[in-house]
Amino acid sequence: MFELVKAEKAHYPVAVLCSVLSVSRSGFYAWLERPLSARKRADAALAIDIRAAHKLGRKTYGSPRVHAELQAKGIRVSEKRVARVMREDGIQVRQKRRFRKTTDSKHVDPIAPNVLERDFEPKHRISPGQPT
Repeated sequence: MFELVKAEKAHYPVAVLCSVLSVSRSGFYAWLERPLSARKRADAALAIDIRAAHKLGRKTYGSPRVHAELQAKGIRVSEKRVARVMREDGIQVRQKRRFRKTTDSKHVDPIAPNVLERDFEPKHRISPGQPT
């Protein structure tokens, strides 16, 4: 709730927001001054390692592979925590593009005739060492 009050306090008075959301003003201001919890600080430090492992995998590593990378580095953390931190930080996997077949060479439609009668075969060959 306090996050919402903080986000909207530029548009509405804090007293109105707190009364609408049924939270105390003093609680909101105490929350603003309160330092981050140990878990939040640890998650912020972990997010740096997660971003590095994600970037190392060319942004194709999801939480299982990022977790494996962190385990290989000696960082003890659960896969669920890695997934949560990735989700909260907006770290997402780049999806592979779906293969779409655009050309069908084995069709039964008639092939357009060579109206210009162009011949793309060279008249004489040039050897690799010969000047042009």
